[in-house]
Amino acid sequence: MNYKNRIILFLLSLISSISYAQEFWSLDDCVTYAIQHNLELKDFIYNQESNRETYRQSIRSLLPNISAYSDYDLNFGRSLDPNTSTFVNNEFVSNNYRLSAQIDLFQGFQKVNTIKASKFLYKATNEETLHQKYLLAFRVMAAFYDIQFMQGLLSISKEQEVVSQNNYDLVQKQVELGQKAKADLYEAESALLADQLLVTQNQNNVITAKLSLIQEMNLEGVSSISIQSSTVETETDEVLETNNDSIFNKAKVFVPIIKAQELRAKAAKKQLAAAKGNLLPRLTISAGYQSRYVDNNIDDNTGRLVPFSTQIKDNASQFVGVSINIPISNGWSNHSRVKQQKVALMRAENNYNLQKQEMYQLIQQLVQEGEALKTEYDQSSQKMRAQMLAFEIAQKRYQKGLINAIELNQSKNLFANSQNENLQVQLRLKVNESTLDFYQGLPVFNIDRTQ
Repeated sequence: MNYKNRIILFLLSLISSISYAQEFWSLDDCVTYAIQHNLELKDFIYNQESNRETYRQSIRSLLPNISAYSDYDLNFGRSLDPNTSTFVNNEFVSNNYRLSAQIDLFQGFQKVNTIKASKFLYKATNEETLHQKYLLAFRVMAAFYDIQFMQGLLSISKEQEVVSQNNYDLVQKQVELGQKAKADLYEAESALLADQLLVTQNQNNVITAKLSLIQEMNLEGVSSISIQSSTVETETDEVLETNNDSIFNKAKVFVPIIKAQELRAKAAKKQLAAAKGNLLPRLTISAGYQSRYVDNNIDDNTGRLVPFSTQIKDNASQFVGVSINIPISNGWSNHSRVKQQKVALMRAENNYNLQKQEMYQLIQQLVQEGEALKTEYDQSSQKMRAQMLAFEIAQKRYQKGLINAIELNQSKNLFANSQNENLQVQLRLKVNESTLDFYQGLPVFNIDRTQ
């Protein structure tokens, strides 16, 4: 019975693993899985959580500083008697208790500016985390379409193999009937072997492309993946927004890395204001309660030790105070921090402008590349149709003996190359359109922008 159970469990696990391996992944499925399991992205999430706690703590810094203090002292030798305020040589034990609170009334608005700066930095890390998600999504998309491209090449090469196999079979019969020489059969066999080799190479390329996608997704426990290969539709006839400035004006509002740099520049400005606050006076108010107990406090009337509660009550004192600290010179360190923070602000603003410049240039390249790819796609489609007709005619001419095997193979290879070029341009155009759609704020990926 135990043996049968093991067999059943083994078969169930085998079926589940086969079904998992045969699961078809859409592009959204791949992106979602990759975002959930990418280790580099997790590091950005941890940094995001750390900055959130820093922001929260900066708010807590507005609360009063409350502290409690107590000590236990064993006094012997010549020491000051707290009861009589005279020096005695008696041994006694004393306890002191203190509870105090302190709050800054004015500190050059340092805490307020620090709160604003930490809030900007926290939001910046949110945007940087979102930016990493989009970068990962684009890498997954590239790997996804690479598989489609390699599978397309594999399909084309298999079609060519079928053609070569049919030609080989035809020539073999013609040789047997004495209609063609043996050399023609060798030519047909050579073309068939070349196509079989190309099929094997494309199969290996598909495996390599799938491995790249698996690694981008951090998909463990599998060696292959099946994707939902659908017809790639391009928008060559649709009028899309191709104005660089218009796309850029839309993109700079929501693209995460641009928003992150803008927030870091705002944070640097608040950090500069906080650094300048060190040059201003600091006004603090404090209050507290304190008392003490000693074991040599004898009641003159009863001759007994005064109880603990009585001593705490009799010796209690309260205080309230206000202090002002005016910075005059601290090795010029406060002024140096202000100068350093001014440099940090200029660097942050420069990084912000640099990111905008890089994005504008990227959009320019995408728009120019998109226009070129649309033209290439139309031309390559026309070329592919022409080569297909030429190959069909060559096939008929070859069957009638009007051309030789070399001329037929040349026509077949030209047709295959035109198919490969058209497929490559088609996928490149799809990636280009998806990227431009992203910069125009269209929902390219199913990624939650809320942090």
